[in-house]
Amino acid sequence: MSPEYAMDGIFSMKSDVFSFGVLLLEIISGKRNKGFYNSDRDLNLLGCVWRNWKERKGLEIIDPIITDSSSTFKQHEILRCIQIGLLCVQERAEDRPTMSLVVLMLGSESTTIPQPKQPGYCLGRSPLDTDSSSSKQHDNEPWTVNQITISVLDAR
Repeated sequence: MSPEYAMDGIFSMKSDVFSFGVLLLEIISGKRNKGFYNSDRDLNLLGCVWRNWKERKGLEIIDPIITDSSSTFKQHEILRCIQIGLLCVQERAEDRPTMSLVVLMLGSESTTIPQPKQPGYCLGRSPLDTDSSSSKQHDNEPWTVNQITISVLDAR
């Protein structure tokens, strides 16, 4: 779900682009964005991919099945797909490409691809958080800071 829809209820064609980018990164990494947990620093798949991209370690997120099973594996194509996926999940909707541009970038190796900006929901884990009870959270349990949840009902 795109940040603008989750936070403000605003849906646009760029919301679909965000979803496509998440799906593309999930396919490349072999991991789901929902329920992703990396004890290092990342709370979600987008944060992990973004950190590795900034550190020029994009190939580290690739699912080993892709690299092991394919004799035609081309690193530059996978890195290109990661870059396109990161462009699709940029925090601001106006920074994301249109779906027609995404198709053009995926289909043409001569198309120049801009550098992505930080994705939406790219939260990092501080070193102080690693010993808290939230780090021992299970995927199916609700997450709260102080074990109290407050819900505000608002009609659409």
